[in-house]
Amino acid sequence: MCSHISLSKNTEQLEKRFKANFKNKFAYKPIFHASGFTFPKWPVIKNTEKDKIDLLSWGLVPDWFSDTTQLNQFRIGTLNARSEEMFEKPSYKKSAQSKRCLVLSDGFYEWMTFNKQKYPHFIHLKDNEPFAMAGIWDEWKNQQTGDLIETFSILTCDANPLMSRIHNVGKRMPVILTPETESLWLDNSLTQSQILSLAKPYDDSLMEAYTISKLISSKDSNTEEVRRPFLYSELEMRLF
Repeated sequence: MCSHISLSKNTEQLEKRFKANFKNKFAYKPIFHASGFTFPKWPVIKNTEKDKIDLLSWGLVPDWFSDTTQLNQFRIGTLNARSEEMFEKPSYKKSAQSKRCLVLSDGFYEWMTFNKQKYPHFIHLKDNEPFAMAGIWDEWKNQQTGDLIETFSILTCDANPLMSRIHNVGKRMPVILTPETESLWLDNSLTQSQILSLAKPYDDSLMEAYTISKLISSKDSNTEEVRRPFLYSELEMRLF
């Protein structure tokens, strides 16, 4: 599962890295910690506008959804989509085929379980560069208000060795694309098997992780301090 992410880079850094321009750069500011359970708007590049960075709401709502009384509860279940099931689940299969996107990030958070306690970790690439997670998106119209919203889900896959040690209960991780496969993910001509072949664990030799403080669980967690290393003696100063 991946429901806590980070993006500390500014607009210029992101535009340079992904060769795309923000639709509204003034609507974005760096976010050190965002929880998917608050359905934040997040920088995304859609397959329909490959040169634009847009802000979509986390928690996918398929175009056929109609029960507005259960909207938020439904979205909690679509923060992530298991890549192995994306062509099987009604919520995802249409988007998996024709509405894929890049979810921009430079790190994410996961918890290790040890002696019935949970210890937060921050995970990022060794070069500290931003990266893209594989996503799917859709647009949904609220029939009561007429509002049209665009939403997304982050795909997950089996954990690599590093993430298996951290996410040691669920053993899952987000699908992180390489710079070479980012454009492929947005290619509208891909077959189902080609799409599935891209949803694989990232090379953990290119990743780093370390424990952080439990500030992440507070309401004031969107601060640079949340990403700083913090050691727990009970983990025997275990630092990845």
